[in-house]
Formats: sequence, structure tokens, C-alpha cells
Amino acid sequence: MIRDRILTNAESAVAAEVDASLFVQAEFDASAGERGGYSDYSYWRSTMRGFLRNRVALGFLVLLGTLLLFTFIQPMLPGQKSPTLIHNDPATGMQFRNVPPGREFWFGTNTIGQDLWSRIWGGTRTSLLIGLIVGAVEMIIGISFGAIWGYVRRLDGVITEIYNVLNNIPTTIVLMLLAYILRPSFKTMVIAMCATGWLGLARFVRNQIVIIRDREYNLASRCLGTPSRRIIVKNLLPYLVSVIMLQTALSIPGTIGWEVFLTYIGLGLPVSIPSLGNLVNEGRQIMMSPELRYQLLFPTVILSMITISFYVLGNAFSDASDPRNHV
Repeated sequence: MIRDRILTNAESAVAAEVDASLFVQAEFDASAGERGGYSDYSYWRSTMRGFLRNRVALGFLVLLGTLLLFTFIQPMLPGQKSPTLIHNDPATGMQFRNVPPGREFWFGTNTIGQDLWSRIWGGTRTSLLIGLIVGAVEMIIGISFGAIWGYVRRLDGVITEIYNVLNNIPTTIVLMLLAYILRPSFKTMVIAMCATGWLGLARFVRNQIVIIRDREYNLASRCLGTPSRRIIVKNLLPYLVSVIMLQTALSIPGTIGWEVFLTYIGLGLPVSIPSLGNLVNEGRQIMMSPELRYQLLFPTVILSMITISFYVLGNAFSDASDPRNHV
């Protein structure tokens, strides 16, 4: 009893020294609770951070950006020649045919006296516009069609049959028929490439959505009555950003390659419209002459730079946008 009394007296002495305000019950603060669970993670900020760490991709981004910028401002620079104008020698009245690169014609002239410098940049501008437009259309149609195909079960059989019919027709045949039936023009080229170019992306998106559509959080969303459109946009497509960007980035140089192929077989843009396909085809016809190979070399180098840049950037952005690579 003496020991218990001593402990009671000691506890009373300690309690007297402690500030009583420390034991006042705290009131509920909702903002404090939110601050406790706060995270500064941002998907797009983490994606950009991962992309900027890739020095090779940054180098190709600067290269492609410079190329795109110069391509579209080149006609506005002073002293630029028209890409369709045929230049004649004022002394003889003869065309400046196959003039090698020099001070007057930086990339030389072609077989009818047109300035290759202006034609190459004009052709790059045309081919890039085709690639960007077709890539955007393919992305919109492919993602929309593939998302509906993969998520709406009752439409799976019908859409699969439509896909099989369209996919079993060779792409080359479709491009050739459309380019032959319609009048050769910029619009015809875009329509021909958009006709079946979206099929591959739609199939890819459909397969990815089938894999993740029945996961727990999607089942919970359906049980709570969430509309299908919101589930597709909020739950499914964000998981596919990396692969969709990669497919889109690769479709742009692929479209330029199809434009070159169609021009090669004589179904591309008319000769009056400069494009990389026309330039490569013109250079191919005279490549056996060593002194004229520059007419194939210059457009091929520009085409290769664009293709490699889009490929590297597409792969780098795909890796950076993968949430598994975020910290």
C-alpha cells in the first residue's frame, strides 16, 4: 500500500506539470484528412519526365522539329524558286537540264530544268501532310471502331465478319483501284490510304480491350451503372495510350512509304504536284547514270530522316507513357 501511494503521488506530480491543453480533443478537419492522402503523381508529367531522359529521342525530336519547321517556312524565305517552274538559259533559251548542285541550284535541277531544292522541300511538305492527315484519321476511326468492337459483346460477331471481309482484300489492290477510279489528286491519295489503313489499329485495340475489359474495377463500374462510353474512355483507353501512340507514330512513315509505292507503279500524285514519291520515282529512272544519282540521293536522305525519326520517337514515347515505367 505504501508503494501504491508513492506511485499515485508521483503520477499526480507529473500530471500537474503537463500542459492540460495537450489533451484537448481535436475537432474533425476534412482538409487535413485529404492532405494526409495527397500524392503529387501526374501521369503526363511522369511520361514527359521519362521521355526527356532519353537523349537519343531528344536528338531525333530536335531533328524532326527542325525539318518540319523548315519545310513549312521554306517558301516564305527570300530567294526561293518555284518547285514547278522550268528554268531556261537566258543566253540560249535552252532548259537547265540536269544541272549538278552549285551556287545557282543548290541541289541541282531535274531532267526538265526544275529546281530540285524547291521540289524536295515542296515534296516533303506534301508527303508529310498526307502522312499526318491519314495518321489522324486512322487513329480516330481505328480507336473508336476497335473500342466498340472489343467492349460490346453482342457486336463482336458482326464486326468480326466485317473485318474479315475487308482485311482479306489485299491493301495493294484497294489502293490501286481507288487511285485508278478516282482522279489522281491529293484528296484521292488520302481517301485511298484511309480506306483500309485503320483496320490494323482497330484489331490491335480490340485485342487489348478484350484482355482488360473483365477486370475487377470494370466489373464494379458496370455494377454501379456506369455507362459503357465512360468505362471505355476512363477505364480502358488510358491503359492503351502507349501502344496507340506507337502505332500512330509508325503509321505516318508507313503512309509516306505507300505514297512512294503508288507513285512508283504510276498511280500516285500527278507529276505537277511535287512529292517524295514523285522525286524518288524520277531519280530511280536515271540512277544508272553516276553523274545524275544526286536526283535520287537527296529525296531518299530526307525520306530516311523522317522515317527513322518517327520510329525512334514512337518507341521512346511508348516506353515513357507505360505506367509500369513510372516512379
